[in-house]
Amino acid sequence: MFRELGQMLLLLGNTVRGIPLAFRRRRAVGEQLYEIGNASLFMACMLSFFIGGVLALQGGAVLVHRGLGSQVGGLVGLSMCKELAPVMMAILIAGRIGSAMAAELGSMQAYQEVDALRTMNIHPIRYLVLPRLIAIAIALPALVIFSNIVGWLGGAFIASFNPDIAVPYATFMASLKDMVRMRDILHGLLKSFVFAIAIGTISCHHGLQTRGGPRGVGRSVTKAVTNSIVLVLLLDYILTRILLPFDA
Repeated sequence: MFRELGQMLLLLGNTVRGIPLAFRRRRAVGEQLYEIGNASLFMACMLSFFIGGVLALQGGAVLVHRGLGSQVGGLVGLSMCKELAPVMMAILIAGRIGSAMAAELGSMQAYQEVDALRTMNIHPIRYLVLPRLIAIAIALPALVIFSNIVGWLGGAFIASFNPDIAVPYATFMASLKDMVRMRDILHGLLKSFVFAIAIGTISCHHGLQTRGGPRGVGRSVTKAVTNSIVLVLLLDYILTRILLPFDA
């Protein structure tokens, strides 16, 4: 475990050192950004809408029962922007994009295409890993912003039209505006940026460490997804603990 962590940190360090070269590979970054962000947007919006609706449905019923129905908007707003949107989008990207990264790089490693790049004096990390890491670091926070907006709208829709809650749209949004501050949104965006770096590093590392044929590629994909999700949840606790005093 410690050996793999060290190898991932070395991979991340080598990638960060190549960031100035990213301007030469703008097209590759753009292609990865489209694949990660735009292609995942519809799924992210669907997921966020129903998460916001479920929050309003469950939390709203409890608050209305205690005479606090006007605070449903704040509950949905804070839950989405600080916790659920960053974590759920990270898990979505780990399963959809992290697996694809590991499979692509794993196939290239298995069929010696990475060795061919080294033979042509092309740095494989800067050629393969750098565009993917930059793209995921941009795309995941952007998806979280969309997730926040769609989740809030989903919560407002359910709160307004569900007869057991019956919180007007204007009341919902007033509570959301009153309780959600800019630092709460930045809290979630910071989490998503760290999650993106972790997912990209883990997925590319396992892809480049692939040995064997299709079976080895399958093992790399499985490791990339499971390790990414576990690390996202671990980092979520650590970041929440670090950022907690700033929310006071």
